[in-house]
Amino acid sequence: MQREYRFIGRETARKDGLGIVRGREKFIDDLKLPGMLQAKILRSPHPHALIKYIDTSRAAKLDGVKAVLTYKDTPPWKGGLPPHLGVLSNVLRYTGDAVALVAAETEEAAEMALDYIDVEYVPLEAVYDAEEAIKPGAPQLYPQFPGNSFPLACPWMGENSLQEVAMGDVERGFAEADIVVEGSCRYDNIPNPLPLEPPGVIAAWEGPRDLTVWSSTQTPYFLKMMLHYTMGRINVRSIAAHCGGSFGTKAVPWQLVFYAAALARVSKRPVKLFYSKAEHFAAYTLRLGSAFSGKIGIKKDGRVMAVAGEWLINSGYCSDAAQGMVAVGCGEVQLLIRCPNWAVKPKLVCTNRNASKMVRGYGGQELEAAFLPVLNLALAKAGVDPFVFFKQNYVKPGDDYFWRDGNRWVCRGIDYSAAMEKGAEVFGWKEKWKGWLKPSSVDGPHRTGVGVGVHGNADVGEDVSEAYVRLDPDATCVIYSCVSEHGTGQRSSLCKMVAEVLNIPLEAVSLAPPDSLVNPYEFGPVGSRGTYAIGSAVIRAAEDAKRKLLSRGAALFQCPAEELETKDGFIFRKDDPENKLPWKATGFDQTYMGYGRFEPDFSVPNFVMIFVEVEVDMETGKIAVKRVVGATDVGQIIDPQSLLHQMHGCLGSAGLDSAIFEESVLDKKLGRILNPNMVDYKWRTFLELPVFEAVILETPINTHLFNSVGFGEIVTSPAPSAVLMAVSNAVGRFFDTYPITPEMILQTPGKGRLKA
Repeated sequence: MQREYRFIGRETARKDGLGIVRGREKFIDDLKLPGMLQAKILRSPHPHALIKYIDTSRAAKLDGVKAVLTYKDTPPWKGGLPPHLGVLSNVLRYTGDAVALVAAETEEAAEMALDYIDVEYVPLEAVYDAEEAIKPGAPQLYPQFPGNSFPLACPWMGENSLQEVAMGDVERGFAEADIVVEGSCRYDNIPNPLPLEPPGVIAAWEGPRDLTVWSSTQTPYFLKMMLHYTMGRINVRSIAAHCGGSFGTKAVPWQLVFYAAALARVSKRPVKLFYSKAEHFAAYTLRLGSAFSGKIGIKKDGRVMAVAGEWLINSGYCSDAAQGMVAVGCGEVQLLIRCPNWAVKPKLVCTNRNASKMVRGYGGQELEAAFLPVLNLALAKAGVDPFVFFKQNYVKPGDDYFWRDGNRWVCRGIDYSAAMEKGAEVFGWKEKWKGWLKPSSVDGPHRTGVGVGVHGNADVGEDVSEAYVRLDPDATCVIYSCVSEHGTGQRSSLCKMVAEVLNIPLEAVSLAPPDSLVNPYEFGPVGSRGTYAIGSAVIRAAEDAKRKLLSRGAALFQCPAEELETKDGFIFRKDDPENKLPWKATGFDQTYMGYGRFEPDFSVPNFVMIFVEVEVDMETGKIAVKRVVGATDVGQIIDPQSLLHQMHGCLGSAGLDSAIFEESVLDKKLGRILNPNMVDYKWRTFLELPVFEAVILETPINTHLFNSVGFGEIVTSPAPSAVLMAVSNAVGRFFDTYPITPEMILQTPGKGRLKA
């Protein structure tokens, strides 16, 4: 039986709710500093080119223009992994690459100045597909990365970061398999998660080596650390504005900071750089392009004996997070299926398109969306029900896996089978599943099909979190945790945890602004780590502060602190709750500061299963997602509405709909994205969303005081492959690429499909 809580698991108003609806919360474009300049970027019209000649003298003479920079006069800062990209370069590597930077008194003046910069380009041959980029004779983007291949090591994930899935003996595994299939699938339509607010930063130098950065980020402290190392060990103060959504993409906007900080240093004034929506679409980062090609061997009962293949990853012109996504993806695929023999080798490739960066799903979605359709070939040949397969194979307590740090971890979570079964029951899987490549029903030209996918992530316990909690004499408390609000309500949930520990009104708990000068180290609310990792640090800090308070109260009550309790700002003996004293009785000038820290723990993966029903019109090729059921078990719900909204997030933001129409269309002659706007980029409105049902179980998980585990990031990941499965079953043939367009439905059977 779940414990009854005062705040945990109950619906409560968000701390920032009124501030948002009344317009009081400050987003990055609301911030204005004295003397602040506006920045604009001159962008390359070519996907690959050399700057032969550039002259900024005319632009610099315009009224209001205070700084113009080219590759000739920018600081020697370098970003990327490993560091390979400067502030500006004379080599341009994608259509939209930064050619020159301008800072002026107004946006209009800065925009005008771009037209007065004279540039002569030498166009170079470009390459967009990873397969083409690694061929002999392909255009080379960087001399230090021959063959256009980025190294796979990710030092910040550990000295032995996971760079492949390699274990057992695959040849023996294939020999023992009853069925061996080969196939390939691509998930490289570079969908844009498209948070409503474009990325933006403000940079101001307080001294020669002291930089203050305001940004639209979900990881302000981690941004501080990255800038410190990439900008020559300078002192950085990082402050997060309210973030209008991120979906991972705005986590570490180091490149924007480079631009703004370089201009601020020259102009000696604060500089704001805020992307337009067109720039957000066409010149910002996208999801990794992913392709899997290989073979899978299984037994007739569905046991996987061997997996071997190549995971080809298109990172675009730059990489700063792709290596981490490779490591996590290689870990997450092991949670999905239990197999003793693996040989999956990633290859990370640079091409002349937008860079890829962190996106919700972080590696696992990219690999699984391309890998699962190949696995489906084997399941279909064996006649195995995919739901039964996933239930049997998803990681169980006691199973082991290698995680992103390269270490072997043993699962100490729970068996999620009950949540899977409840989800299948609500969806009606047994009734709807008719077998592989068979529709659930046929009504004239309309065919329905069903699909299912599963996903989990052990990064719920990733990286370090620190927190302080201060108790004040007036029976209020302040949480010091460098967590920004990026749309999920995480800050409010942390306040609920502390209010529960201290048993004080939620209104009495506040959270310090997300400022690295004020708060201790915090990796950030990414990877669904907010509930377990950040929550653990905050809970421990609150418990520490409470111990100090009760220890001081013990002298007043002349009893051991263990015999005391606190509620609503009063201290009392547990056996005499009516005899109580207010906190201030321990000293009107006394505060109590508690400290909490969380160390990485990759032993408790979370879980989600997505069931999908689609309807395909065989005359027009139109695909309609009719119904979606999401099933999970979170141990203990912290905030019901926040959790439900996160589950609904599977439908868009580069999630489920990337299977049927969310796509950035790249013209491979010009290297330009052709649909950088809200008209041509196909995105559902709220009125077009399918029926969505959530199944949420609460089986206590051994994490922290509230036995809960994070959920938010993972819900998009299983959805694309579930839709691909559902459409394949409705139409009667397997598909091998995303998105599935009407043209693909109507084309001659046998083309554009997987072959068993």
